[in-house]
Amino acid sequence: MCAYPRPVHARDFLKLVLDPRRLAVIGAVAAAPRTAAEAAAAAGVTERDALRTLAPLVQGGIVAREGDAYRLLSDALRELAADLPQPAPPAPHVLMGMTEAEQQVLARFFSGERLVEIPATRSKRQVVLERLALDVEPGVRYDEREINDLLRRYHDDYTSLRRYLVDEGFLDRDGRAYWRSGGRVATLPGTSTGQEAD
Repeated sequence: MCAYPRPVHARDFLKLVLDPRRLAVIGAVAAAPRTAAEAAAAAGVTERDALRTLAPLVQGGIVAREGDAYRLLSDALRELAADLPQPAPPAPHVLMGMTEAEQQVLARFFSGERLVEIPATRSKRQVVLERLALDVEPGVRYDEREINDLLRRYHDDYTSLRRYLVDEGFLDRDGRAYWRSGGRVATLPGTSTGQEAD
């Protein structure tokens, strides 16, 4: 536990930093200990505005005042971050059929059944796409609406997911239908609403 007071809660701190001028003041004292005048100059605000930003943070134990200088307390900021709600772990069926290494990647990008972020790194995106492809039954043709509905369950940007699945060879299409063309095969509960392929 920290030895300083903690009346500032994570939500209050986030509200404070939503203002770009206040964020600039906090950034100035995070970069190096500074007087209020130095922080104000670095942030492009008045000294009075800098003091208004720093006062509740000093009282809340997020910023320390050492003589005339102010310094951000990194440990206190980490404790505030720890107070933020953590995302739910991935739903068990999201991890089904995946290796332990793949499950670790999925745990980073899924909360419950939802994909919270499409990975920017191709190798991680491949793991996510592999998992999504498991919901598309081999040998079944899906129209675009069915594929969109399937992917929308995971993420609102289903069009990007659909494009990635095609581009990376997990799905193929002919203008009318989509079907599974790559990835591993596993039996997952509740898959398929499409028509059997010819």
